[in-house]
Amino acid sequence: MKEGAAEKDTGPKRLTLIIAGRLDQLTGGYLYDRHVVAGLQALGVQVEVIGLDGRFPLPDDIARESLQRALGGCTDGATVVLDGLAASAMPEVVAVHRQRLDLVALIHHPLGDETGMSDAQRERLLTLECQTLDAVAGIIVTSPFTRRRLIELGIDDARIDVVEPGVEPVALSPAAGNPPRLLCIATLIPRKGQHLLVEALAGLAQQGWHCDLIGDSERDTAYATRLHDLITSHRLEARISLHGALPFEQLEAFWQAADVFVLPSFYEGYGMVVSEALAHGLPVVTTHGGALADTLPAGAGLQIAPGDSEALREALASLLGGDVKSRERYQKLREGAIAARETFADWSSAARLFHHALARLVAQGRIVRQRRMEQP
Repeated sequence: MKEGAAEKDTGPKRLTLIIAGRLDQLTGGYLYDRHVVAGLQALGVQVEVIGLDGRFPLPDDIARESLQRALGGCTDGATVVLDGLAASAMPEVVAVHRQRLDLVALIHHPLGDETGMSDAQRERLLTLECQTLDAVAGIIVTSPFTRRRLIELGIDDARIDVVEPGVEPVALSPAAGNPPRLLCIATLIPRKGQHLLVEALAGLAQQGWHCDLIGDSERDTAYATRLHDLITSHRLEARISLHGALPFEQLEAFWQAADVFVLPSFYEGYGMVVSEALAHGLPVVTTHGGALADTLPAGAGLQIAPGDSEALREALASLLGGDVKSRERYQKLREGAIAARETFADWSSAARLFHHALARLVAQGRIVRQRRMEQP
């Protein structure tokens, strides 16, 4: 943590966080939210979490009514953090409250950057999100990449603060699997690219390995079925295990059994699970899609272009070969991962930075709001 981050806190002593659905969902975005809430509470901040009903990210009437009810129930002058998934596509609802509430958006990545959308859906979501971001006092993003992306979309950089995720201290994985175990933890959706991993591993069937795929299969049941069928068609049922979503307390056993972490995502707004892998001392094989180019430090893993299953196969083969060269390459990356874990800030530091960011953005937003009210 940088010097000065522990200065006297001037952030809000009470705030409301509005999210889509339940806070205990097993994704990186909700994990970030949970850790920030817990960290703020440890600082003495009273945090109310409101989970919205309805459909997201393209909202239905239930979602609109739920957001209107949540914002309408906040007292004048309250600080309200809007998770992007919950509110970014509803600028007309957010705008109603922009003058009386201190609204701050929390953006993990722009909604329109999700994989698998039509061009029309993508453009619609990006337009709506920019309109919403114009209506809030400020924006907190979880990576420098997402900050750059919002600036590309025309958002004023002075209104954006970056608060990267923290990392929990964990025990080093022994990384002594025989055969080596590959681990991929990600929701089963096209953006995460698990189908590319299956295709890559199908070309390595003669080598020794086992792969554990852990992730929610209910978000996109068609994609989950596609993955299952792909595994079956390649006759890899005994080599690739689909575990579904698992509580975080059950994940540690898989981390400790793993030798390599793989995340073949097309795009990430940060890629918290990569930092978790490094915290366990595991080399990472991933892409440079979105923020992943920044998230994985040099020398701690291998990166390929998104969508390239052949390159993924070659990267994995270079670590799983069993020859001296492969073992040396693996050990060097293992040492890089262990070195990287020493550089991570913890979640309490992230929460303090989040609190400072809120203080700055709210103060700045009040000045802008006052000027707007004084204009004839």
